[in-house]
Amino acid sequence: MTDGFPAPVAVASVPLATTVTRVAQLADTLGRDHSEVFDLRRLSEASGVPADVVGTLLEGRPAGEPDLQARFLQRLDLLRRTRLKPNGRRYTQQEIADGAGMSRQQAGALINGDRRPTMEHCDAIQRFFGVHAGFLTAHDAEALDDALLRTEQQLLQDFAGRERERELERETVPADGDSAGDPLARLLQNHGVRGIAWRAAQLPSDKHRDKVTEWLDMLLESVKPDES
Repeated sequence: MTDGFPAPVAVASVPLATTVTRVAQLADTLGRDHSEVFDLRRLSEASGVPADVVGTLLEGRPAGEPDLQARFLQRLDLLRRTRLKPNGRRYTQQEIADGAGMSRQQAGALINGDRRPTMEHCDAIQRFFGVHAGFLTAHDAEALDDALLRTEQQLLQDFAGRERERELERETVPADGDSAGDPLARLLQNHGVRGIAWRAAQLPSDKHRDKVTEWLDMLLESVKPDES
């Protein structure tokens, strides 16, 4: 076997538990099911870490750590199983070689474990499969932490979007608080501007949407303050 990376070094400490706690709290705030947020298969595909190891690490238990060669082979196999061609088939060794700018013999030796990968090999294969830098080489806890950080970013975006919608709805409601007899205020409180627009957009034809517009015009006209 030809040389590639130097011998594995000790696994660096990764604040995985802290990230897990933050993501769990954010999921609770959004009312998301933990089984969805911490789906083992999804996190495995996102991190390259085997699903059973993901589960062990999420529970805060040690899972061991494969050496660099085993980690590379494990994650390359996962990429070939989960990042498929548009027709649903796996990429061949020749297609990987062409896409990564190496010979078929080099690609075959790497895939079969007959040659240790270099950083250049890893970078080229990662670019070919469209995954982030370090996907093939990061330690398991670090790789899982990185996947959870991306989950956290998505949840934060969802939270910000929800808060923007709530703020918009609050802005559309009259500030005097006396909306009990105001049909327009009740409408905005119940649905909000975006809700009304979305519902109207689902109607089957322009004729139906025109009816909604006509009704809203009538409602707005009926709640205009008297001019005197």
